[in-house]
Amino acid sequence: MFEDLAARSIISKGRLYNELDDDASRSPFERDRARVIHSSSFRKLKHKTQVFIESESDYYRTRLTHSLEVAQIARSLCRSLNLDEDLGETVALAHDLGHPPFGHNGEKALNTSMKQHGGFNHNDQTLRVITEIEKRHPNFNGLNLTWESLEGIVKHNGLITSNIPFHILAYNKKHNLSLSKQPHLESQIAAISDDIAYNNHDVEDAIRAGLLNISQLKENIFFNEIIYNLKDKYHNINDKHLMFQVLRSSMSLMIADIYKQTKFNIKKFNLNTFQDVENHSSFVVKFSKEMQDNCKIIKNFLFENVYNHRSLLLKRQKVETIIIKLFNYFYTNSNKLPSDWINNSDLPIERIICDYISGMTDRYASRLYKEIYD
Repeated sequence: MFEDLAARSIISKGRLYNELDDDASRSPFERDRARVIHSSSFRKLKHKTQVFIESESDYYRTRLTHSLEVAQIARSLCRSLNLDEDLGETVALAHDLGHPPFGHNGEKALNTSMKQHGGFNHNDQTLRVITEIEKRHPNFNGLNLTWESLEGIVKHNGLITSNIPFHILAYNKKHNLSLSKQPHLESQIAAISDDIAYNNHDVEDAIRAGLLNISQLKENIFFNEIIYNLKDKYHNINDKHLMFQVLRSSMSLMIADIYKQTKFNIKKFNLNTFQDVENHSSFVVKFSKEMQDNCKIIKNFLFENVYNHRSLLLKRQKVETIIIKLFNYFYTNSNKLPSDWINNSDLPIERIICDYISGMTDRYASRLYKEIYD
């Protein structure tokens, strides 16, 4: 239905570096997806925190399972809108590759440590990971993803026109990612799929952790209506099954809403080409106003009852200390860094330390901290 709006791999802008061994049996975006999945950084996401510290339970989501869930939602939406599923999935799978250990608190701590040296944010670090830190080819660093995958990953949260982060600014000078233009629809879909995933899956993890229960969910108008309809359909449903069905219904409603609203936006703004999407004033892939309001209420509900829960705050203060003290240790003892990190980089020492720590898993950072300070 909207084929002309898709980022078609057959007319891809290609890769920064030419490769002699191109695989003609797969599209460039299929190969990008495979490169992300086979990367070391992707594997390490299995031991990086989403919301709850993964070592406390095998059932909580990690950055890896979260990324897989986002990719599944993105693929479904791309398929329903006749967009490139492989590209949407690539952006979704890669969007958190630059996340440091311990989730957003780890990011906050690294940004504090790097405050005088250009700062730190995980989206900027993701580009660093896929263009420099991953080393798979004898002739260049990085995964050498297509322009469309890089652009989609970098801009999946929107335009970057001011206060351009450290790595994005440097990379854009040699490979222009059109930072002032809107990202393709597949990237926009990956971004909103991220919202769907954490608005629902964080609820499930919070219930499993004992921070929420079904009765509290009823306080939320959106969830309460779903619960009412499910109990009318399944008279003897227990709370565990009810939780799964509530979140299943919630995600289905959100996905259907995005599909309907995005179709409406495309027709309303008379968007007929890929360039029309690039030059539009805002994202095209959106929730309806009603669903936007529902999602805002859900986010506020999660912040009040989960993200700012006292038990989590105490743990987060501890992990922020771990990151800051590791940074300080390596800053005053740079000779303790692995030799390949020091010898193969012309970056300032602060950036090298930042790269090293951001690539750690939760358990490696915790273990290293104990070895140094205990």
